[in-house]
Amino acid sequence: MAIQRAEILVNGFVQGVGFRYFVARNAEQLLLKGFTQNLFSGEVYTVVEGELAMIEELYKKIKIGPTHADIKNASIKWSEPKNEFTKFEIRF
Repeated sequence: MAIQRAEILVNGFVQGVGFRYFVARNAEQLLLKGFTQNLFSGEVYTVVEGELAMIEELYKKIKIGPTHADIKNASIKWSEPKNEFTKFEIRF
């Protein structure tokens, strides 16, 4: 199984709607490791490592988002994994 790393950036109405908790819950279900955090720009930034198919599944879910979110744009950037995470967490 090939481990990948991805950085996902989402903008739109994504803060104050439980977006990070939505990302964390889905990432944990998909056995992914990394973190998600709000940025001062109003975007949500997620770094995730795990199986390629699982990251792609998370990305699909992120592009839809939780009920009250309104995603305008989502981007994903792939890179080599650094194996720096032991779990998935929400950063503040």
